[in-house]
Amino acid sequence: MTTPATVFVVDDDASVRTSLSRLLRSAGFEVEAYALGEQFVARGPFDGVGCVVLDLMMPGGSGTELQQRLTELSSDLPVVFLSGHGAVSDGVRAMKQGAVDFLTKPVDEEVLLATIDAAVARHRAARAARDERDAVRRRVETLTPREHEVMQCVIGGALNKQIAAHLGIAEGTVKLHRARAMEKMGAASVADLVRLCDLAGVETTRCS
Repeated sequence: MTTPATVFVVDDDASVRTSLSRLLRSAGFEVEAYALGEQFVARGPFDGVGCVVLDLMMPGGSGTELQQRLTELSSDLPVVFLSGHGAVSDGVRAMKQGAVDFLTKPVDEEVLLATIDAAVARHRAARAARDERDAVRRRVETLTPREHEVMQCVIGGALNKQIAAHLGIAEGTVKLHRARAMEKMGAASVADLVRLCDLAGVETTRCS
């Protein structure tokens, strides 16, 4: 079962926080609402899937300043701006900084929900890709130095005999290390191994 996404509403208007929270909860989202950007930052890192619905003009700092702060904190939460004071230049700047969209109040509920759905889907996909990359990197760490060397040659397109000559070992030994590397990496084919190594950032060695 998929864990519900969390939408963080940051808006100094209490009525907006209340109405958005009700709407989002009715759509199946978890919701956390904050009056100030400082309060949201103070909650600490969030490790789940979600997005931020952020007002542009707030006491103590603008929404774009908070967006920049989140970037500095390495937050990967998508940001949707919702503001009654947004100028075109503000929207352009927000989008350049990575915002998913810039909507003006009052916003149609269906438009808002569709935008949030898109932001959450993007975040879920990014988190899945990150989790896969981390898992593959952990597999790489289980390889012995020799298995790693052989694997680098394999993804470079070298044949077993070419790898043996390059490393100064017997071809039978290459086959053994190659099989073990494939097994540890969970690769069913060389093409699969290449994809996994590319995902993990493993460098290719030309052994031909």
